[in-house]
Amino acid sequence: MQNHSFLVQDYHTSLVWLGILIATIMLQWFVASFAKARQPGSVPGLPPRDAAHRSFTFRAWRTHQNSLENAGTMVGGALFAILAGANPVWLQALMAIMVVSRIAHMLLYYGIATEKNPSPRSYFFAISWFSNIGIIALGFVALFA
Repeated sequence: MQNHSFLVQDYHTSLVWLGILIATIMLQWFVASFAKARQPGSVPGLPPRDAAHRSFTFRAWRTHQNSLENAGTMVGGALFAILAGANPVWLQALMAIMVVSRIAHMLLYYGIATEKNPSPRSYFFAISWFSNIGIIALGFVALFA
């Protein structure tokens, strides 16, 4: 391994999870864009015409939109915790839970066409959301400890 700063050494696994999260959002963008571009008469920049969960194109678009809606607090929370010097072991555990939950949310959103709320994806959204709260709390604990 190269000589990295203490930040990279201490937070290597958390940074890996952060990279996976960002790559997942990019993958969602690709899937949503490709699905929408295949629709006849699709207009760039507008939501899919069939705005219902029965449409994979809509679900792919909503999956990406949901990740974008949460990206600020997910990426920002992780960076805040790292820069604040949060406990690396707790941070990597919460990052793993958050990212795996987001991936499960994505796969369930792609696979289940339901208007039901809560749906199976809702539980993974909640797990991710609470993990993100934990990540931000770790940052504050580190700042004020």
